[in-house]
Amino acid sequence: PTQSLLPSLPPPPPFTPSSSHSAPSIPKDFPSICISKTISTLTMNQDQRNLIHQIRKQFFLLFIKIKTSKNLVLLPLPGEIIPPDSILHFDVLLLDVWNPEDGVQINTYYRPSVCSRKVEVSDFVRYHYNGTLLDGTLFDSSHTRMRTYDTYVGIGWLIAGMDQGLLGMCVGERRIITMPPSLGYGENGDGSDIPGQASLVFDVVLLDLHNPKDGITVTNQAIPEPCSRKTVAGDFVRYHYNGSLLDGTFFDSSYSRNRTYDTYVGRGYVIAGMDEALIGVCVGERRSITIPPHLGYGEEGTGTKIPGSAVLVFDIHIIDFHNPSDKTKVTVTFKPQVCEKLTKKGDFVKYHYNASLMDGTSIDSTYNYGKTYNIVLGANQVVPGMEDGLLDMCVGEKRHIVIPPHLGYGERGVTGEVPGSAVLVFDIELIDMEEGLPEGYMFIWNDEVSPDLFLEMDKNTDGQVEFTDYIMQQVNDGKGRLAPGFDPYRIIDNMFSNQDRNGDGKITEEEFKLKTDEAADHDEL
Repeated sequence: PTQSLLPSLPPPPPFTPSSSHSAPSIPKDFPSICISKTISTLTMNQDQRNLIHQIRKQFFLLFIKIKTSKNLVLLPLPGEIIPPDSILHFDVLLLDVWNPEDGVQINTYYRPSVCSRKVEVSDFVRYHYNGTLLDGTLFDSSHTRMRTYDTYVGIGWLIAGMDQGLLGMCVGERRIITMPPSLGYGENGDGSDIPGQASLVFDVVLLDLHNPKDGITVTNQAIPEPCSRKTVAGDFVRYHYNGSLLDGTFFDSSYSRNRTYDTYVGRGYVIAGMDEALIGVCVGERRSITIPPHLGYGEEGTGTKIPGSAVLVFDIHIIDFHNPSDKTKVTVTFKPQVCEKLTKKGDFVKYHYNASLMDGTSIDSTYNYGKTYNIVLGANQVVPGMEDGLLDMCVGEKRHIVIPPHLGYGERGVTGEVPGSAVLVFDIELIDMEEGLPEGYMFIWNDEVSPDLFLEMDKNTDGQVEFTDYIMQQVNDGKGRLAPGFDPYRIIDNMFSNQDRNGDGKITEEEFKLKTDEAADHDEL
């Protein structure tokens, strides 16, 4: 009230303190939050002073009852603190200002150069934020909790201002979102760190976004040519990968372990998104795969590296694949016009080879040693797949052989040379072959067998054969042949053991028998 209105006020009732508020005293530092008007010169008579004094006491009692001072206007009585005829000076600190017409203000101060997708209504986002009042007072931060704030956008899970402020953001984008209290926590605040009627400022960085309807996304495909075969459910795949979150944070890599990740596809051995992404790939193919959390590690994440509800990005390289039902695949790349004999089980063969993995990694080559690799077919001297690949070959023929691991070196591989479960690729050339003996035979005669064979072998007529000398003489004279590809003396020792039926180290006439005595097909010891 101005001075002219004071005399017209009704006389105040006598002031009688209640029992619960007896003799109240007004603190000198009683807060005055907002002064709407000031009177620089006020001349009052004593009655007017008494009236103001009574009114002020009533205001103080009202303050005690409602326990708040935020909306009260309290002026010191003239003569108590402010002398008459005083000029008043106020130092004012403005903490907040807003207008009922204000909306959300967005200031984007960083946006990635590549932004393939922006936040839309119903998307699920993961973001970090620092929340402050308009004067810079911090009230909350996700960084202090060391985990993102994860929520749906635009469906009422957030305060209205944040629901609006997150729309249109890119992963990696940083923006400052300022909102009036009407779009924040309103007149009452949050009851803790945010006062009523407070404007809010959020410094936000978006780390991740997806939609519950999302499937996997395949990009940056590099498909080799030719691609004769693609993976199907049930295949076993070996591949390398780098795994990261959507903001580029690295979490795992097969390269760091220096070995591929090996698994069946389409059988649930890996997360659903990877199971789907590994179908239809070629050997040597590279692709980038984005997997939403409901096809990855879900709301829980895994360990400390993959947070809950995280979108995963895998850059993969397919090294090889096979199916457990696969057989050795043989492709003839050259065959001579004249081919009189074909290799068979028991033959002694000499061949050159270049060996590699399916991705082209070299394993070994006989050309490096300047000599052929020599084996007896069917003697288990090479892996089963190579046995298959060398059958029915001509001398001079060349072949391309693909061997699945179950016909190669299996799950263990060869330490330092062949990885476990690796498909092998051989390019071979047959250089020479020597016909083997029939299965189960170690020596055969080229000519007719002497009817007095035992006497011929018992040169000193002591009733025992001189076995080793005789057999070697037959081989040297071209009258007989030992099984090729083996140590001749080991073969002869084996033959001797077979004839020495009582194991006394001697072969007598009673023990000595030809193969013809047991099978009429061949003359053999």
